Amino acid sequence: MRHQEFSISLGVVVIATLLSTGCAKKAAKAQPPAPPAPPTPTATLAANPAVVQQGQSTTLTWQTSNANDVSIEGLGTLSNSGSQRVTPNGSTTYTLIAKGPGGTANASTEVTVNVPVAKAPAPGPSDAELFARDVKDVYFDFDKADLRPSDASTTEGNVAFFQEHSNVKFLIEGHCDDRGSEEYNLALGTSRAEAVKSSLIQHGISADRIKTISYGKERPFCTEENDQCWQKNRVGHIVYQQ
Repeated sequence: MRHQEFSISLGVVVIATLLSTGCAKKAAKAQPPAPPAPPTPTATLAANPAVVQQGQSTTLTWQTSNANDVSIEGLGTLSNSGSQRVTPNGSTTYTLIAKGPGGTANASTEVTVNVPVAKAPAPGPSDAELFARDVKDVYFDFDKADLRPSDASTTEGNVAFFQEHSNVKFLIEGHCDDRGSEEYNLALGTSRAEAVKSSLIQHGISADRIKTISYGKERPFCTEENDQCWQKNRVGHIVYQQ
């Protein structure tokens, strides 16, 4: 009887041991921890000064971390940190791209370029102002309507002006000193005005640009009774016309 009980007890122990061993074999093995993710890159970019005049330079300064490929658009590949002088032609936004195993980081900075406003050129003198400056009157000897050889340079200067300003029209006034009758001086004034006109036409100035009138002694430029004053009144006076 005791032998039978011992056999039963031994069988129970064996079965328990086998069950324990089988369960141990079926238990999941522990997995090793995953490696940490690579750090994300960081990037900063600044310009000093941020506002420049056209033609001036500025300095770009950048810093990055956790990156192995750093570039700025327009400047190419750069070191991880540094600075570079640039001279933008106009307002520009610079963008830095930092790439690494952990991803990509961007940084931007804007440089404002002030372009000087071109000033409108000061208006030049008008035709009337140039006329008053450059066109000279022609003077005559007493009781004469012939152009004097000594006034040839005056005529040449006037011709040059009228050729350069082909749109200008003008009036030639014939004047005389106050000696002689009104009728005589009106006729003499006409001859003087026509003499100046003929000379200009001979030099190629179109007749349709020229008008003449005689004032005789009616409109003197000088009223003193002496030779110097009389000479001022013996003149072919050339007047700008609109």
